[in-house]
Amino acid sequence: MRECVLIAGGGTGGHLYPAINLAGAIGRLDSSVRCVLVGTERGLEASVLPKSGFEFRLLPLEPVYRSRPWLNLRHLVRAPAVLRGLRSIFAQFRPSLVVGTGGYVSGLPLLWARLRGVPTAVQEQNAVPGIATRFMAPRVNQVHLAYPEAARHLGLNDAQSVFSFGNPVATGRAADADRFDWPGGPVLLVFGGSQGARGLNRALLRDLEVAGTEADLEGLNIVWIAGRGSFDEVSTRVAALSCVDRIRVTDYIDNLGSQLDRIDLAVCRAGAMSVAELCAAGRPAVLVPLPTSTQDHQLWNARALAGAGAAEMREEGDLLPGELLDLCVSLIRDPGRLEKMGRAARTRGRPDAADLIGRELLKLRSRA
Repeated sequence: MRECVLIAGGGTGGHLYPAINLAGAIGRLDSSVRCVLVGTERGLEASVLPKSGFEFRLLPLEPVYRSRPWLNLRHLVRAPAVLRGLRSIFAQFRPSLVVGTGGYVSGLPLLWARLRGVPTAVQEQNAVPGIATRFMAPRVNQVHLAYPEAARHLGLNDAQSVFSFGNPVATGRAADADRFDWPGGPVLLVFGGSQGARGLNRALLRDLEVAGTEADLEGLNIVWIAGRGSFDEVSTRVAALSCVDRIRVTDYIDNLGSQLDRIDLAVCRAGAMSVAELCAAGRPAVLVPLPTSTQDHQLWNARALAGAGAAEMREEGDLLPGELLDLCVSLIRDPGRLEKMGRAARTRGRPDAADLIGRELLKLRSRA
């Protein structure tokens, strides 16, 4: 039987894609190792993992319901099925290492491995760690932090190996990466993330509509990844704008991270992997954190990047009419400032983070 590494994480893209990228890195570094991804039946992974090319297993796990605590009774109902699933996964694959990339799906596989003496590691994407990482980080063998400042929220000890290589972004270009027809000239990219950007989309639409015929973009082109849930609304409202010829709306761009060299500025959410992709590409951004992100993860991510001089941050609820568009246009008109922000972003970015983390994980596995 081939040696196996289990990587557990999901629920949102910010936890799922690091797991996929780490599996890819481990496979590149040691093709004899079999990576199996563990996710939840209700998360994004249920639709993404079947297309990933990796083996995977899904567990009937539920999130922690903070605003509706009575729903946490579901954990008791599902516990027998979850435990049967874990027992089956560990019996079938006999992993030599279990890695958690966060989210509610990562905690139980890590704890199960810990109780059985299997080496464990966590990779935390955010400046402020989530519940699963806070609980498991003091109990695992190896800790990988995207933000060094995250360490102060964890009760780490001297016996643990702690690394800060950044977030594991994807490497290489997708086969169809050039199918999108990118415009020439300065490009402002607008995008959300796996948790959506309806509020961000509407804020920018409002600004463009209020400006009306005075929406002088001065050669600026906008590429707008509206997301599948907002595509129809954004397309319809953009079609009525006088500057419609300078705006291209799409629902999705494949392998966006590998194409960020085509843009001058991004306006987006502050999910961990969105920020990591921007930093790896050395691209400046205007960050509008998702107001409902768990434990204000996105707010802290945005503050960290803004504090480093790599981004401007605006909170969605504080945006004044016209503010977002005016800020983006003023930045585009100041190439020197954009260049300075891009350099600051690149100092926080590690395009090789997945391979660096993968090498350390393989060393940990070798002690099993």
